[in-house]
Amino acid sequence: MKFIWIFYIICLGFLNLCYGIENIGGKKLSPKQSSALVEPLKRAGANSVELRNAIARIRSERAEGLAFLIQHMPERDLKTLSSDYLIENVNYAYKARSESDWAKSVPKEIFFNDVLPYASINERRDRWRKDFHARFSPLVKGAKTLEEAAQVLNKEIWKIINVRYHARKRPKPDQSPYESIDAGFASCTGLSVLLIDACRSVGVPSRFVGTPMWANKRGNHSWVEVWDGNSWQFTGACEYSAAGLSNAWFKGSALKAVKENPKHAIYAASWKRTKTNFPLIWDLGIDYVFAENVTDNYTGNIGSRVFIQIFDKPGGERVAADVEVWMAGSKVASGRTRDSTNDTNDILGLSLKKGMDYELKAAIKKDKDWSKSFNVKGKRDEEIQFFLSE
Repeated sequence: MKFIWIFYIICLGFLNLCYGIENIGGKKLSPKQSSALVEPLKRAGANSVELRNAIARIRSERAEGLAFLIQHMPERDLKTLSSDYLIENVNYAYKARSESDWAKSVPKEIFFNDVLPYASINERRDRWRKDFHARFSPLVKGAKTLEEAAQVLNKEIWKIINVRYHARKRPKPDQSPYESIDAGFASCTGLSVLLIDACRSVGVPSRFVGTPMWANKRGNHSWVEVWDGNSWQFTGACEYSAAGLSNAWFKGSALKAVKENPKHAIYAASWKRTKTNFPLIWDLGIDYVFAENVTDNYTGNIGSRVFIQIFDKPGGERVAADVEVWMAGSKVASGRTRDSTNDTNDILGLSLKKGMDYELKAAIKKDKDWSKSFNVKGKRDEEIQFFLSE
């Protein structure tokens, strides 16, 4: 009998907690939503007051979106974020959704997971949404599609915020938007976070994507995926391509990703909790960033390539130059090498034949007739380095 009474009291307390959540501020959440908030509010501890206050103050038609954020929020945010922060984030997300036909067309589940969230990974929680909306919404007023809006942003925002890539000058890899703006430099990770937030600020669904290590072991990389109304398309942050989305320099490397190998797979971050954690290589102990394994969206069969780099001297800086590859008096390939302003994994790749002798010609400021002979060994993803000082 005593056990029955204890069980009754526990059930009654649970029902009262659910009822209290369901009726915060007179906003009737569904039983499913109110049940989903029980555990997050417990984990919030003293800060549950702020979360309840946010639910009470938010407009009724936006309460479902806020409930989704809280339901999947990491504990660090449950315990620290203010009601003002959350309300501003939600209100401006819905405002952007109402301002264009393409933003209105985004399915609710994608809006919740890939527009509404205020963070992508473990970055500092900046209050960027209102500011970015004011800065970037004028850029996309003429856009007719989600892809066009994303392309405009990736082409123009860097001039406004004055941030560019640098592997060594950026303070840390996982910078927040304002940390990158203050520094003026960011890694591919920091640039991706910035572009994602810019896209979300105007209603374009976007998400953080990356691999812990390319299959050819050239290092890790991070980039952005954008929902174009039909499927997810990829782009490099601060690497606008006039050819459109899904035409980034790393396409060839992504094709070789290995789904079954966690080290060489490709992951897309998800606000909604999944069974997979995003492997954040700068802090593998973080387990609150969730992901989907999206390797299948990238993989396919490609031939081997030869990667060309020019340096001013051994151990020096990379040099950008228009180059031509000649064989037996005929030009067989051309392209442009990268310098230190490009991602360190961004290397000119050319299709060349194994065992053949070639001549590389480049228009260098100090030596317009610079050239070097080389031979292709035929190794997979062979890299050949040239030095101007030699």
